[in-house]
Amino acid sequence: MDLHTIDYGVDDNVGHIRLNNPDRANAVTPRFSGELRAAMLEAHLDDEVRAVCVTAQGKVFCAGGDLKLFAAEGTNVGKVASDMLTDFHGALYRMNAMPKPVVAGINGTAGGAGMSLMAAFDLVVAAEDAKFIMAYTKAGVTPDGTSTYFLARHVGVRRALDLVLTNRMLSAHEAEQWGLVNRVVPAGEADDAAMAMAKDLAAGPGFALGHAKKLVYDGFDSTLPEAGEREAEVFLAASLHPDGLEGIAAFAAKRAPNFNQG
Repeated sequence: MDLHTIDYGVDDNVGHIRLNNPDRANAVTPRFSGELRAAMLEAHLDDEVRAVCVTAQGKVFCAGGDLKLFAAEGTNVGKVASDMLTDFHGALYRMNAMPKPVVAGINGTAGGAGMSLMAAFDLVVAAEDAKFIMAYTKAGVTPDGTSTYFLARHVGVRRALDLVLTNRMLSAHEAEQWGLVNRVVPAGEADDAAMAMAKDLAAGPGFALGHAKKLVYDGFDSTLPEAGEREAEVFLAASLHPDGLEGIAAFAAKRAPNFNQG
């Protein structure tokens, strides 16, 4: 891939997506959105990749949409924004659909579309000095980046409205308390901690992890019987998969399992 604002590589079965435009605070632009979509597609389709880690270069994880670029477009901003969001949202749809866990390491600020991106990850490790702010209505615009889908599911409607309408800034520890962040680590350690988590997941039972992820997200919009039936169907498939057979045998023999054999 010919990438300029993002780096992509594979290490120990982890697809590593690194936002790499620190001079622009890793802002969301048409090029960034297209490259993020391409990287997510690559990670999804690569059988070698069993987990994904997203980190960022620089002091800001992602400052959100490039408003200077939008201002320069004048009345053409609608076309530019539409094309950009097609790719940006496409990247997030792909990330959510891939049967692989996606872990993010957040250093610095995630604002606007950067916070929306953070909300869409499966798991988030944040440095203790990280900050989170929606900021959209501060600029007279409305949320994007699928945040209106994920935020309320993470924190509840009242808190989501607080973030969206008042532009309340959350610290890393507040974000953890609210359910937006899974782990808080010392400053400067989020990237390494996220990669370590991703590598642990990549060494796990890929079939089970991918289907467990889907079960949780599908459960958002399911009735209780639908969720239960789906769980039973997937559990049976997982128990007959080589990973399931290996995991059960390893548990019975009191030894460490060797997953991803089939």
